[in-house]
Amino acid sequence: MDEGACKGREVMNSYFLDLHIHIGRTLGEQAVKITASRDLRFFEIVREAAERKGIDIVGIIDAASPPVLTEIQDLVRRGELVPLPGGGLNYKDKTTVLLGAEVETGGPRGGAAHFGIWMPDVDSMREFSSWLAERVTNPVLSSQRARCTALELQDKTAELKGMFIVNHAFTPHKSVYGNCVDRASEMLDLAKVTALELGLSADSELADLFSEHDHLTYVSNSDAHSLAKIGREYNRIQAAGTGFRDVKNALLRLEGHGVIGNYGLAPRLGKYHRTYCLECNEVVRADPPVFTCPLCGGSKVVPGVIDRIHAIADRTKPVHPGHRPPYHYQIPLEFIPGVGRKVMDRLLEAFGTEMNVLHQAREAELKDVVGERIARDIVSARNGTLRLVDGGGGKYGKVTL
Repeated sequence: MDEGACKGREVMNSYFLDLHIHIGRTLGEQAVKITASRDLRFFEIVREAAERKGIDIVGIIDAASPPVLTEIQDLVRRGELVPLPGGGLNYKDKTTVLLGAEVETGGPRGGAAHFGIWMPDVDSMREFSSWLAERVTNPVLSSQRARCTALELQDKTAELKGMFIVNHAFTPHKSVYGNCVDRASEMLDLAKVTALELGLSADSELADLFSEHDHLTYVSNSDAHSLAKIGREYNRIQAAGTGFRDVKNALLRLEGHGVIGNYGLAPRLGKYHRTYCLECNEVVRADPPVFTCPLCGGSKVVPGVIDRIHAIADRTKPVHPGHRPPYHYQIPLEFIPGVGRKVMDRLLEAFGTEMNVLHQAREAELKDVVGERIARDIVSARNGTLRLVDGGGGKYGKVTL
């Protein structure tokens, strides 16, 4: 954590923040997020974030599930999680946990979108969980379709003084722009949006092709479905602390708080960056927007994020508002050829956390631990000079050497 500016009597520090981590199973083996790994249990997530990843603040986005809430309350009772005055739960003075829920609602003309709802504490999440349980088929499972509109979901979030985030806003499945509408204002009150999540296949350059985003803060989160994916995208915030109130102030840019850096995949590595032909099983390679395969002429495709954005955006070039922080293209260590489990363990033993490897370790130090080639590739990833192959259709892009 770096000491930063001072506003009034508050000393500002910088913190790493990842607000989108799923739970696969409870301790009692109940499924929560069906598509998430079984090893994604609450306490394992917190320990991984604190001791291996080096993430200061993590968001558990399945905390509205009643058995998950019960686990959290048990940890608080045992003193393993400590409630913070401004909201949030602290683990060993290393990592703060924020409580969230991913909720699906239908679009005004069809389709569906996911939203992240964040609550200050266990009590407010318990109240939200009860409200949500009356509107979903299975309240234990994450990302359930709620029998309410997005506007009603926003109103309930505001009533409980929570945060409302548009999740993975552009992906072709379960998103506002990719699956529902051309303008978010067609289904949301943008004044009640706390932040917009870019998703793995987009960045600030693409998102700022929409003028309606000019007042919004962007966040880049991992949407982790396994322990290894925690922190593959994250943010650096400037805040007085790590509690819920500090994070909310950062996303709303209040009282000297703010997001000072987005760290995300180079969009070309995202699973849905380009249109993908289901007949040819190929990523389309032509200038966007493309929704018909140039090889077979067919339209049986999974639309790409960049293709959809270029088709519906109201700008041809991005316009970045003054508050927009830099977007740092991040290639997670696991994407780098040769960095398997054993190499990762050596790196963590030498440098402590992934954040230290990605941001602080010098090339000479890396070389002593993992050899010249991998050290060079890690530094090249940091500098954005590795060669990439586009992802699409649910398949990640790749690093090529």
